[in-house]
Amino acid sequence: MTALNLLAALTAAEEPSTLTYVIERVGAHFMNVLYFDLGRYLIAAGVLTLLLLVFSGWAKARRIQTKRSASRQDYTREVLSSLRTVFVFGVTTLATVIGIEAGVILLEIESAPLFTVAWNFALIVVLHDAYFYWIHRAMHTKALFKATHLHHHKSRTPTPWTAYSFSSWEAAAEAAFVPLFLFITSLLGLAFAGFAMFLFLWHMIIRNVMAHAGSELFPAGWVDNPLTDWISTTTHHDLHHSSSGNYGFYFTWWDRMMGTEHPRYKEEFRKSAKPIRLPSIGPRAAEKISVLMAALLATAITLNGWLVAVEGGIA
Repeated sequence: MTALNLLAALTAAEEPSTLTYVIERVGAHFMNVLYFDLGRYLIAAGVLTLLLLVFSGWAKARRIQTKRSASRQDYTREVLSSLRTVFVFGVTTLATVIGIEAGVILLEIESAPLFTVAWNFALIVVLHDAYFYWIHRAMHTKALFKATHLHHHKSRTPTPWTAYSFSSWEAAAEAAFVPLFLFITSLLGLAFAGFAMFLFLWHMIIRNVMAHAGSELFPAGWVDNPLTDWISTTTHHDLHHSSSGNYGFYFTWWDRMMGTEHPRYKEEFRKSAKPIRLPSIGPRAAEKISVLMAALLATAITLNGWLVAVEGGIA
């Protein structure tokens, strides 16, 4: 049901007070989407762009596509289409508001134990990765590609601003995951933790802009260590834009199970990735230590998010 259908139904029922309430809720929802979705896109893409500019020497040494660069027209198209994407997100995610109002979506906003936040977060990330893989592959079929995914692939050389550069149809498909997920989990009797959703949404946009960075952000050795090889890198998605394969988002699981991982993925990663430089340590030792440091940093950031929940009285 769209916002217009909802408003029409309420008008037919001649409930002016309810109609006013719904208009206020719809308006508040769009303001929240504008504030949160557009805000996190601008923050994540903007901060990464700034870092790549400030540390331009570091970024240049790790460039994945060395013979091609994004043009000014690419940046303009990406930003403008991202504004459209945010609007489509607002329309699509009205389903969540309607579901909550109707009592068919359970979302525990006020409190949740730390362990609940942790496994809720893990669950939604794993399921979103599966959802993304399969709708991504579907959009690459001949029947759907031109209408849904071609616009995103106009960015042959991705930038952090490519993260939201979708057609309207792709934006709707991407945004549909959260209301679908919440509806299904609610049917199963799970009141999903609101703070877990907050962490997921920030995790999603950060990983999204990292995947489109254009320079390899993960240290050398990442794809050769079994503890980290299952987490996708910038090269993993960059190859999808410049060549083929690699439909996964956060992880490499689905591509490997389905035989869609680019055959030169690890080879291309090794060309761009560099170890974190450590004084008085050999290159092989530095490579192993840098992978460990990156993995520990990612873990610490996630755990810190959970600790914020505790300190804020959510747990």
